[in-house]
Amino acid sequence: MKYLSIIFAGIILSLLLTSSKPEKGYYKPLFHFTPETEQQNIPNGLVFYNGEYHIFYQYSPNNDNDNLQWGHAISENLINWKHYPVAFNSNDSENCRILSGSAVVDEKNTLGKQTGGEKTFLIFYTSQSCGLKIAYSTNKGMTWDNFEKNPVVPYNETDDARDPKIFWYEPAQKWIMILSRKIEDDEISRGVSIYSSNDLIQWEWKSHIPGFNESPDLISMKVANRPEEIKWVLFDGDGSYIIGDFDGETFSPETAKMESDNGENYFAPQIWNNIQAEDERTIQAAWIKGEDYTGTPLNEQMTFPTELNVTKFNFGYKLTRLPVNEIALLHGKHYKWTNKNLIPGINDNPLKKIKGTCFHIIAEFDVKTSNNFGFAIRYGKKDIGTEIIYDVKRETLSVLGTTVPVPLVDNKISFEILVDRTSIEIFANGGQVAVTHNLTLVEGSDRYILITNGGELLIKQMDVYAMKTVLN
Repeated sequence: MKYLSIIFAGIILSLLLTSSKPEKGYYKPLFHFTPETEQQNIPNGLVFYNGEYHIFYQYSPNNDNDNLQWGHAISENLINWKHYPVAFNSNDSENCRILSGSAVVDEKNTLGKQTGGEKTFLIFYTSQSCGLKIAYSTNKGMTWDNFEKNPVVPYNETDDARDPKIFWYEPAQKWIMILSRKIEDDEISRGVSIYSSNDLIQWEWKSHIPGFNESPDLISMKVANRPEEIKWVLFDGDGSYIIGDFDGETFSPETAKMESDNGENYFAPQIWNNIQAEDERTIQAAWIKGEDYTGTPLNEQMTFPTELNVTKFNFGYKLTRLPVNEIALLHGKHYKWTNKNLIPGINDNPLKKIKGTCFHIIAEFDVKTSNNFGFAIRYGKKDIGTEIIYDVKRETLSVLGTTVPVPLVDNKISFEILVDRTSIEIFANGGQVAVTHNLTLVEGSDRYILITNGGELLIKQMDVYAMKTVLN
């Protein structure tokens, strides 16, 4: 791979590019969700209702984690988001910090709070040192009241229960809650506890799964290539997951723990609850943590929404994750190559005419005789850019210090790459492997390279779309 880096560096040094002054909001993500101002944190509650996607998220005015709030935004297409006033102030009436949780629609009016034609929104949240509580809204999340019988799960310093995720379990006609908690006074016992309830108030403990840390999620999906088969996926806060079965009380693992994303900045994935049956998609978003957006009044962003599927491969069950098809709404100028043979050298770069900061790249390659090949993303006079390198012999993908196995399939490999101003998301082989990283935007660095080293590479098909300017 070092030879490919040398070639990239040689190309960059040979180019004379003119830097330009950044436009207003230059470092703000172009097509990833961000708050209007201040700092966001993890998604707390994602819920769909009457054609609208709601996102609630931890929000820190002045980057003050002692003053957490729940931000709120709504979209009809997962692309254009309208921001609304915060759902909660920083502390509830007992002066306990409002931390993470989840949102659901009370379709059956179990809590009895519905007053008109609109179904009640419920938020189950962690009230630090005060237990787990409910807030409800009878006007689609515009205003909220705390439930008069809070807390529904009293505070216990020993078990450190937090991060409630609530969903309706149809076979048993019960509500299920999963919690991050310890069953003993040590971190070794921390995992996911499963509870059930008929009324959303009284919760009965059913089972515990150790080895999970925080922000869990438990979801059911049809197996993509076996639609008559249902599997359940249990997520940890770092995006790792186990596939298995769930009977309403106990989760039974069938796989080892696997990674849904191998990048350094991916955290706390959550699905949108209440997606209607006619859609049949499982849609997820996560927090891209740890970035500082210089020159803007905000900080950090969400991943682009992805569709999840469970597939049965010859080696077993695995989760795949790809951008939702609504991303096509953002496509601008289109570049396309089909069955183009790429030879080693610095003069055969098919991307030489492409210039800009934000692109959607979809590509399939036959590696033929290539030793390694890759992209240089956003290079320029002052910066080598970000290298995405595939080592054919080792069958590994490397980017920004992350190296992950990506096996060839019939000597072929595919990529889908989202390049935004301050992030890069890479999905390989139909979303079997994903890597999410923050990406530094360097003024004047807006060129791209695709190059092969040691042998020929066949571009079976490659589509590159410039992304339209749709700022939140």
